[in-house]
Amino acid sequence: MTAQNELRLLPWTGPEGKPCYLDTDDRERYMSRLADHIESVQLGMAAELRGQAVQVLDNETEDLEKLRLVAAKLAGALRDVLRVATSRGHRLETPE
Repeated sequence: MTAQNELRLLPWTGPEGKPCYLDTDDRERYMSRLADHIESVQLGMAAELRGQAVQVLDNETEDLEKLRLVAAKLAGALRDVLRVATSRGHRLETPE
């Protein structure tokens, strides 16, 4: 069995929010390409959300409910971006 630190952390969670891992070095396999695509979508959504959040925060007349909604979305986007960063960090080649 492959050690957990050699597995790819996937950009989604399994039941009960537990992390999912992929055991492959082949970036051309379906699951690797799917994970790459989902990571790209998550990063794009986070960038778009950041722009929306700046607009909401710049508007002094926004109500508290809208601010809470943006904060909740930002928290979710940050969770996703951190998972992508963690996954990519684990896959960096380390010098021997």
